[in-house]
Amino acid sequence: MRKTGRLAIAALLILLLLFVLPFFIPTKSYIPKLEQMVAEKLGVVMHIDALHIAILPSPRLNLDKVMLGDHNEVFVEKISVVPALTSLFSDTKVISKLNIKGPVVKKAALDMLAGLIDKQATAPANLTVEVREIVVNDAELIWGDEASKADQDANKHDDVKMPLLNAKISLAAGNRPEAAEIETVDGKLKISLGPDTKLANDKQAGVKLDRLRLVTVRADKWVVPVGYPFLIDALAMEMTLYDNKLDVTNIDAALYHGKVTGTAMVNWANAWSLQGKLKVADLSVREPVSLVRKSTQLSGRMFGNGSFNATAKEPAKLLDHLRASFRFNIQDGVLYGFDLARAASLLLRQGQKGGETQFDKLAGLLSVSGKQYQVSELDVSSGLIAADGAVKMNAKKELDGVVNVELKNSVSLTAIPMQVSGTLDHPVVFPTKTALAGAAAGTALLGPGVGTSIGVKAGSAVDKIKGFFSGDKQ
Repeated sequence: MRKTGRLAIAALLILLLLFVLPFFIPTKSYIPKLEQMVAEKLGVVMHIDALHIAILPSPRLNLDKVMLGDHNEVFVEKISVVPALTSLFSDTKVISKLNIKGPVVKKAALDMLAGLIDKQATAPANLTVEVREIVVNDAELIWGDEASKADQDANKHDDVKMPLLNAKISLAAGNRPEAAEIETVDGKLKISLGPDTKLANDKQAGVKLDRLRLVTVRADKWVVPVGYPFLIDALAMEMTLYDNKLDVTNIDAALYHGKVTGTAMVNWANAWSLQGKLKVADLSVREPVSLVRKSTQLSGRMFGNGSFNATAKEPAKLLDHLRASFRFNIQDGVLYGFDLARAASLLLRQGQKGGETQFDKLAGLLSVSGKQYQVSELDVSSGLIAADGAVKMNAKKELDGVVNVELKNSVSLTAIPMQVSGTLDHPVVFPTKTALAGAAAGTALLGPGVGTSIGVKAGSAVDKIKGFFSGDKQ
């Protein structure tokens, strides 16, 4: 009995010694050396607040409050490095597990990550440290630019915090990702990554078999955290990850009573590039459009398809260089903000504001170039009007275009050219100056009715001739 007691006391003393011993190791002097090593190897500024060695529950190195980048693009509450003890005396050191707790990653860190990927691609193959598993808890991605308070108030959707994420990543030799499970803390978004067994079994593939299949599945309702808060009812995406590109082979999303399908490709071999195609079917547009702009809204069911592409030196700049072409057809809806029929019938010089335009069909071609938008080949029809034309919108949301409106209940069936101006929030529609001048001249010469109609036609012809010589096809 006494022997058992002494063994228990000895074991307790050993455990106490293992617990207390790390506190006597002068680890603070190693912090500058570690920070310098990271700066030399990765070219990234690193600051470590504290460093500790722990023996229990297994030997590990703990780093507290770690910051990366010139402007603290990445902040980590705690990092635990668990080494493989059998590799301590070999040339290549192996980290069996890397625990990362509470990382906060800013949008600007994407550029830093792109630089690290380039360095890894050109780095020599003789790695001195390899990681086998990375476990991340409560990761926070801040998707927003540094901006003044006024800018943030004007564009509240730009300063967005992503939902907290948990991740478990397994790596093979050379620190290549082998498998991963990424999930939001609320469980609404799940991302899994693993070997593409289908390609591995295809001997005729003729490519490297180190591809990885990345699958994103979300069965619950999920609000997009970046940009406008669109609600997606269900989403399934299948992607194949190569060394320097991501091939999105299938996008299938159910949202706002409709469906969006498509494909995409992201490539970072030289510069960052993005391209893809989308198809929309039976999408109710009123809810998503109201999220973009409260004052100008659109209702109806949309069908359409198109393509997009972008190229930039930095991944964060891809959206700024977006080029897109999308042909759409919206059925049985209302265009809020102005009344085309009233504006055309009144021929007001000061312009018509407010009201609404009901339509059976609103179709056209939407072209996007960065922050410049244009709707061409516009075709609007209803029981009251038929309209065609083109409208542009610049980066300041200012509108400029001409829409030819034909009043179906008019005896003369005259198409009146209407100037569209103002902003997206406050659009203004009024007849063009030549149409007004022609209407006034026709009325004076031949009287109201027929004279006005002939005058408007003459003014419309002058607009078309001016547009032809100016190269502006309206």
